Amino acid sequence: MRGLLTAQGFDAASSQRRFRLMMPDIIAELFLPLLATKVGEQAPGVRLEAVPWRAPATITTEFARSLDLIVSCLADAYTGFHRQPLYDDSDALAVRKSHPDGKRLSDPKVFFKARHIAVVGRGDTEDLIDIWLREKNLARQVSLVVPGYIQALHVVARTDLVAFVPRRLIAALAGPLALMTIAPPIDPGIDKQFMFYPTRAQVDAGSIWLRNLVLETGRSLDKGKRKAA
Repeated sequence: MRGLLTAQGFDAASSQRRFRLMMPDIIAELFLPLLATKVGEQAPGVRLEAVPWRAPATITTEFARSLDLIVSCLADAYTGFHRQPLYDDSDALAVRKSHPDGKRLSDPKVFFKARHIAVVGRGDTEDLIDIWLREKNLARQVSLVVPGYIQALHVVARTDLVAFVPRRLIAALAGPLALMTIAPPIDPGIDKQFMFYPTRAQVDAGSIWLRNLVLETGRSLDKGKRKAA
């Protein structure tokens, strides 16, 4: 994230430009409030448009050309786009604070007896966690399938179901939804998120400005994490 380019020729304060962004709900929940605030401070005339998430297999050439920026963990999924690392995350279990098993869910026996929520987005056929578990000859009990992590957390907050969700998202909604973060008995590792921008926009001043702002937002998430620790 060092060595950011200078957006020479782009007057952010007077720009009326529109930028189309695509990112999953887990990232939008973290990023959009921070990014919208920064844009409002620097470029009140700039319009951000967050478009519905699409799996790479469903993205047409025409749709890809309409995008100014993508944030995703799919490192090699987008042809015609340059990639930059944005931030790291990891998955944990989200449960309501009054969950009867609570921290006991870190025990493999309790974990595999629990009723789980799977998150299967548009264009996908299975939750990535279940694919990862199957590779280890393991399986959890899926009782509900939803298309997004935000929906999963809202259900978790009102039931005894549990969900594998990125830690940053659980932390962001722990207060409003009365959630706890529980360390899972198995570690799926680090999730790396990347920022993608069109190759054709590599030297575009407005694109450079937006990319710098997104990278700054990614750094601010890490600062918040360090303070919380």
